[in-house]
Amino acid sequence: MCDHRPPHFHAEYGEFKVTVEIATGVVEGRFPKRALRALIEWHEIYRDRLVENWELAEKHQPLKKIPPLE
Repeated sequence: MCDHRPPHFHAEYGEFKVTVEIATGVVEGRFPKRALRALIEWHEIYRDRLVENWELAEKHQPLKKIPPLE
C-alpha cells in the first residue's frame, strides 16, 4: 500500500495532481489556488489520521476512513 517515504498522500482535481508530505504539508505538483487552499486545510484537520493510516498501510492493515474533502 505505501509506495515510499516520506509519508505522503496524492490528490487529484480534474487534470491536476499533487503529492502532499504529511508531516510538513509540502506540496509537489499543481492545483488551482482555491482547491489547494481547501486541500491544505483538510490536511491540517486530518494530519493525525493521515499519519495513522500511513502506519497502518506500512503494516498492510486496513485503513481507517477519513472524511473526504468537500
